[in-house]
Amino acid sequence: MGFLKRTHKQFDYQPRYYKGEGNPYKIEHKLDKYRKTAGKNKGIKAKFSDAVDDLKNGEKGFNKTIVYIVLILVFIFLYIIDFDLSIFVNN
Repeated sequence: MGFLKRTHKQFDYQPRYYKGEGNPYKIEHKLDKYRKTAGKNKGIKAKFSDAVDDLKNGEKGFNKTIVYIVLILVFIFLYIIDFDLSIFVNN
């Protein structure tokens, strides 16, 4: 009996009071429907080409929140090292 592999039992369980379609326990990211690279099991070449297409045809704008966070972190760093901003002002 040591040579036989044990197979996992699969059950099609539906909760008693669930009134929806599909499996309520299916874990899916909420942004997967907008991505080409998620989901289907494709080869690595197809995944790589989809990722390059997303990069080329994605959003061209920049995220202002990231820019604000970077500026705040730069100013905090300059404050910590006691940088004097008066060198940029002509007197």
